Amino acid sequence: MQIVYHLGAHCTDEDRILKCLLKNKGALAAEGIAVTGPGRYRNLLRDTLIKLRGGRAPKAVQDLILDAVLEQDAARRVIFSHEQFLCLPTRVLGEGRLYPKAGEKVVWLRNVFPDNPVEFHIAIRNPATFIPALYATTQEPDFRAFAAEVDARTVAWSDTIARMRAGAPDCPVTVWCNEDTALIWPEVLRSVSGHSPGLTLAGTDDFLATLMTAEGMGRMQAYLATHPPVTDAQRRRVVAAFLDKFAIPEAVEVELDLPGWTVDLVEEATAAYEADMARLASIPGVTFLCP
Repeated sequence: MQIVYHLGAHCTDEDRILKCLLKNKGALAAEGIAVTGPGRYRNLLRDTLIKLRGGRAPKAVQDLILDAVLEQDAARRVIFSHEQFLCLPTRVLGEGRLYPKAGEKVVWLRNVFPDNPVEFHIAIRNPATFIPALYATTQEPDFRAFAAEVDARTVAWSDTIARMRAGAPDCPVTVWCNEDTALIWPEVLRSVSGHSPGLTLAGTDDFLATLMTAEGMGRMQAYLATHPPVTDAQRRRVVAAFLDKFAIPEAVEVELDLPGWTVDLVEEATAAYEADMARLASIPGVTFLCP
């Protein structure tokens, strides 16, 4: 049985992946893929991780978790999704790094099911927008103090992912950029769920509907119905064209009005983030989804 952890990151998903997969739980179950509501496992996994603190879970503990999750007699793949798996938002920044304890926490997660194959999935985001978005989820009163331990221009996601791979070297990691999610959404869903290429998930366009006007969505769906794409690349080109024309400005544009967050800093951080993608994609055991 394959164990799949979707780790977020914070401020990238808002449970959209889980909600879409839950909408298709019956079709996925028919393919041996178990998806259940977060209430069945998040607190249970949290308590288990705290109790074990990286130790290997006894079979009785593993069975308890699976009994809470599985609604079918057998499954080949079980999906757990939570942006808090690695840490709370207030602990994402530290030691000059993003998710400084990521290498340790993936060991904890891996050892909940020590005898099963495990894989991790995570979206990343430009530090220039990620750090302000993360700050907005906390109750911290001072942005400068909140962001003081990292430099958005030098912090690297490749460092975070490399530490995850070192911590759990037998667990592959799939990564994608949050900025690309709208274009590669079907591939992201397929990667996390592991469903067959022939299965079309209901609600695949729900995410795009939050970014595009109703008129644009209607036109795009009508176009795709009469010009069905043969490949993922063809679909991405269609989505990109309609987003370019019908995107809701406030849904795709980020306002950054915070002390010290200058235009120059944002530009430098963005350039560093883009350069870091090549390093990240070259890490052994990492699958990098991109348009």
